[in-house]
Amino acid sequence: MIHLSVAIGRFVEALFYAILRVAGVVTIAVVGTAFAGFLLFMAARWMLSRGKR
Repeated sequence: MIHLSVAIGRFVEALFYAILRVAGVVTIAVVGTAFAGFLLFMAARWMLSRGKR
């Protein structure tokens, strides 16, 4: 009976870490996309402001 409880505990632990890993990858992707969008926006604004002179 002890072996079954250890197996279930390890499964739950592995599932928990897998969920955290996926959440971390998604968070990094969203933050990276937002940062790239911000840089593109600033570059476009800078180019447009240079053209008005």
